[in-house]
Amino acid sequence: MTRAQLEHIIRASAGNADTLEIVIIGSQSILGTYPDPPPELTVSMEADVFPRDNPANSILIDGAIGERSFFHETFGYYAHGVDDTTAILPLGWDARLVRLSNENTRGATGWCLEVHDLAVSKLAAGRQKDLDFVKALFGHQLVKLDIVRERLAATVFSKEECKEMTWARLDRLIRG
Repeated sequence: MTRAQLEHIIRASAGNADTLEIVIIGSQSILGTYPDPPPELTVSMEADVFPRDNPANSILIDGAIGERSFFHETFGYYAHGVDDTTAILPLGWDARLVRLSNENTRGATGWCLEVHDLAVSKLAAGRQKDLDFVKALFGHQLVKLDIVRERLAATVFSKEECKEMTWARLDRLIRG
């Protein structure tokens, strides 16, 4: 996905959910901080989004511009309506969101995860594609290890074993 495509999703999501603020929490939130990141960080054709003021209205986004919608078939990318509990994130993530608003978003604002918070959410998810994403973040020096560790320490997990597994994933990535 490109930054222009994400801007399109922001404006379409805002229009469909009748809001001006959209939160982007998936991998494509990288485009908020890095408008032209390395290609391996933009392979996804979906953006995980929800209305900032009413996350439950993400169903409106998913129905209108989600997977297999006319929007998806027309443009080749889509929005995945999620909510504010979809990702495991460090405390304070919402105060660090990166603002994306310009002429292409036509009055709507996209709020993208800060890149270290994004790295923690991907480590917590733990799928191979997520770990590859984090490895690429480190490989391109887009995140700092000390900040990722700090944010991971500030993350609340529902189970202690999930926290331990996430720390172990980080350790394995760092050791190579």
